[in-house]
Order: sequence, then C-alpha cells, then structure tokens
Amino acid sequence: MKLGLINSAWVQSGRGTGYGIHKTKEIGFDSIDVFADPLEIDVKEVRLIKDECAKAGLPIMSVACVAVGLIDFNPSVQRFHIERVKAYLDMAYLLEARNVLLVLGEYIWQQEVIPPADQWATGVRHVRTLGDYAADLGLEIALELEPFKLSLVNDVASMARFLDDVALPSVKANLDISHLVLAKQPADLVDRLRGRVAHVHISDCDGKLHGDLPPGRGIVDFAPYLSAIKTLQIPEAAVSIELEYSPEPEKIVEWVTEAYLKTAALMKTAGLRE
Repeated sequence: MKLGLINSAWVQSGRGTGYGIHKTKEIGFDSIDVFADPLEIDVKEVRLIKDECAKAGLPIMSVACVAVGLIDFNPSVQRFHIERVKAYLDMAYLLEARNVLLVLGEYIWQQEVIPPADQWATGVRHVRTLGDYAADLGLEIALELEPFKLSLVNDVASMARFLDDVALPSVKANLDISHLVLAKQPADLVDRLRGRVAHVHISDCDGKLHGDLPPGRGIVDFAPYLSAIKTLQIPEAAVSIELEYSPEPEKIVEWVTEAYLKTAALMKTAGLRE
C-alpha cells in the first residue's frame, strides 16, 4: 500500500500549494490527498495542484469533502450539498484521483423532533445518487467513520448498515484508525468491511478526544489495526496520514517528517510497505 499525506498538514507553513506538494515528496511519501473546496478555488488552482503533483511524482489518491448538509432537514440545503459534492467529484476526476473521501453529518436536536430514521434515509438516498455520479466518472466514494456520539456513521456496524442500504459498489468505507480507537471498535471488527474499503487514514490520539497526532504521540496500538487492514488485501489503496495543527507551527516540516517516519516503520513491520 502507498503511504500518503493529506495536504492540509501544510496550512501552517504559510507557503503556496506547490511548497507543500514538493515537501511531501521530499520527505518520502508515495502519494498525496487533496483538501480543497472546488467552490473556493478556481480552475487555475486545480490545474496547479495537478501539475505540481505530476512534477513531484505524487499520485493523488483522494479528495476530502465534508458535506454535513446532505442530511440537513431543509431540502434546499440538501440540494446545494448534492451539487457541491458533485463538484468535488468533478475536481477529483480532473485530478485523476481514486476517490472522494466523504464526511456525512450528525443527527440534529439529539435525535428528537426529526426521527433519526428519516435523516438516515435522506443520507442513504443522496449518497446513492452521488455514488452513481461517481461511478460514471470511474471514481469511488469513501465514507468516513466519525467517532462522535451523534454522527450518522460512527462505528463499524453503522458503516456496514449504511453501505448495505446504499448498495453500490462505488460507495465504500474509509477506515480511520484513530477514529476506530475513539469509537471503541477493536481491530477484529474491520473484517466486517472486507471488500468494501477504499481508503485508510492514520493518526494518533489520547484515546478520549479527536487528535490527529503523529503516530507515537498518543495511546493508539496500531499493530492490530494494520494487521487487520493487511488481511483485507487492498494493495491499490493508500494509508494517508491526517494531521491537525502542530503546537509549534514554525516546526511544521519536523512535525510532518516525524509522522512519516513513524508511520513508515509501522507499515513496514506490518508488511504493508517496504
């Protein structure tokens, strides 16, 4: 499997897009994920991302999209977010990425007022529409498991049920190891998603709060999860490091390098990467 980095890690550098891309390659990463909103950037920036990644020899594996409005109770908001996610899929197609990493929203009002089943059905309906759109572009949607109490998909069981309800080969799961730990999902549950995993995220945490720290700075025992991921036999996928802000922004290169070295060692031990 490839070892990648979500390029949002470089926001603290205060440098241009090309800087982060070339630093990613220089450190040793095999691939890159793009965190950019197609409604916030222009076509020149999209072309810049593609060209700079090509120059650096970094394939783009995933484009990250947070679209919590897909399950908003207002139909107008839902329609906007359907079109917005389609714009992400269009951009992913132009960037020759493999998938769009999709983050769904949460149940509102503590699952009161609006029946949770209605929000679930809305999410399924819209993701099915987007899955068909993705398939037509030769792309996949990778759904993120979010470890928060009211997240629509917040454990392996709800992920499996959501994928079953959508029932499209173009809609699969993203496995985020720290999210699985925070959601108290042991590594052996990963097998329930066999054949339905498109992408993997890796980072560390304190076991209580969402952290996205470099591996080794938290409490996550990565070995069982990486071993379980190996048995899924998805060599074409990537394990992408997701990092939140460094406490020392002026040392962002060191922060990313630390995450790379720790993850590379973990993947080598697990037999996922040479």
